[in-house]
Amino acid sequence: MSDSSPVALDSSSFIPPHPGSPAMPSWTAAELPPAPRLTLRSWALLVGPGLVAGGAAIGGGEWLAGPLTTARYGGAILWLSTVSILVQVFYNLEICRYTLYCGEPIFTGKFRVLPGPLFWLIVYAFLDFGSVFPYLVANAATPLAAVMLGEIPDVHKVYHLLGTDILGQSLLRFLTYVVFLLSFVPLVFGGKVYNSLKAVMSFKIVVVFGFLILVAVCYSTPDTWMDIISGFFKFGTIPVSGNTAGGPAVTENIFMAWWHRQPLPPFDLSMIPLLGALAAISGNGGLTNTAISSYARDQGWGMSQHVGAIPSVVGGRSFTLCHVGAVFPLNAASIRRFRQWFRILLRDQLVVWMPACFVGVALPSMLSVQFLPRGFQAKSEWIAAGMTADGVRGAVGPAFGQYFWLMTLFCGFLVLAPAAVTTFDGALRRWVDLCWTGLPVLRNWDPHRIRWLYFGAMCAYIVFGLLALTWWNPTQLLVWATSIYNIAFGVSCFHVLAVNLLLLPREFRPNWFIRSGLIFGGIFFTALAIISTLNTLHYFSPPAAG
Repeated sequence: MSDSSPVALDSSSFIPPHPGSPAMPSWTAAELPPAPRLTLRSWALLVGPGLVAGGAAIGGGEWLAGPLTTARYGGAILWLSTVSILVQVFYNLEICRYTLYCGEPIFTGKFRVLPGPLFWLIVYAFLDFGSVFPYLVANAATPLAAVMLGEIPDVHKVYHLLGTDILGQSLLRFLTYVVFLLSFVPLVFGGKVYNSLKAVMSFKIVVVFGFLILVAVCYSTPDTWMDIISGFFKFGTIPVSGNTAGGPAVTENIFMAWWHRQPLPPFDLSMIPLLGALAAISGNGGLTNTAISSYARDQGWGMSQHVGAIPSVVGGRSFTLCHVGAVFPLNAASIRRFRQWFRILLRDQLVVWMPACFVGVALPSMLSVQFLPRGFQAKSEWIAAGMTADGVRGAVGPAFGQYFWLMTLFCGFLVLAPAAVTTFDGALRRWVDLCWTGLPVLRNWDPHRIRWLYFGAMCAYIVFGLLALTWWNPTQLLVWATSIYNIAFGVSCFHVLAVNLLLLPREFRPNWFIRSGLIFGGIFFTALAIISTLNTLHYFSPPAAG
């Protein structure tokens, strides 16, 4: 039950702590609001951050790169997704723990840790590099063009469309610009930017998950689902060398080999980047998870009710955002209230976000396992997507096959375009929140003016994005954006643990189980990033023939 008793707050005697860097402003003092009671009605009202992040969890990686993995190996190495998602649950709980305590997003908390904001500015300018490139929207134009043309577009082919001839490459570039600009519409309207994101992600989840579940129920086999579900638990299964291109792909389990005292299987080093990518794309990945703490702030959880939210330019005049967070004095009642808020957060992650992530990996994998031949390899992700859509059409039959073909590709568009929206918003709000609190000149601004800072940053990003889409192709953007995701998340795991151990009161710090989860996640993702980088630089030599 909710604790509605007042929490004593003597502002004359309670001085908010100011731990960490003195370059960041001190917190203010306020009362911790009571957590709402958990009822059937509040379940719907309290679903928020997990829904938005869960909708973003099925993105470009799950739809493009993930199915290529399962098309070649089946579900055997999906255990990497399990590890990645579970680690991200620990991470998400901890970044929101900080927000519950003071109302600030975790990115601001990171810059409060010594040696100070200037040092972390340099570090995260590099680690957040991948989120800057609009690689998702560059790929979202392909399924949209395919729906218009009735086939996967060929960049060298001339198409007759709307009474004119247009080269496939020109059509893709034009649609890329259109999708890119339309992706910012939800960030401009709706009062709170967060409310618009929640509406977009709700629509995406209903349409995409609904269609894929229909295909799964009607046209997939029990063997397909047994392969995928069991793959989430086949820890230690790895691809082994000796696989032939287009032939049967071989996997073995290193734990079973150790148990039977057999030599360790020869690991296929060429698959290191693919395994690293699978871990990076499962869930949210990289620094995109940090937006969840900002969504918890905008939802008004914990001390966030005293802080406010980022308003949209149109319709957000009544919303404000304080420059700094607020904390509360510790007593029995406030500690009890904080734990009640944390239980709401725990439910949001375990009941909404985590299942959405597993479903987001499993459903696209179902398409590739069911409709692509085992061992299939494609030079282009969209060749695989087109062949998958062809397989769905063939399974459905001539009566409705074309409609299912169109819906399969349209779902690809719905996966990529909204994911681009949340990626843009996440990158914008990370740096806007930080500047709003960390720069003295902006701390003098009226709290209503945060929407103009957000809008100004958005305009600057639009200019950069248009230039990037003009100068570089989607493949380059995808490689640059995802290659750094694992190292960013690994470093962030350690940093978040430091934030909560150094800045939070002892009563609210994570227990040893959660600490161990964050440490394991930091080591796991950092090791994956280092090995993938060394492999990319050809540090590892391929095994000798014979």
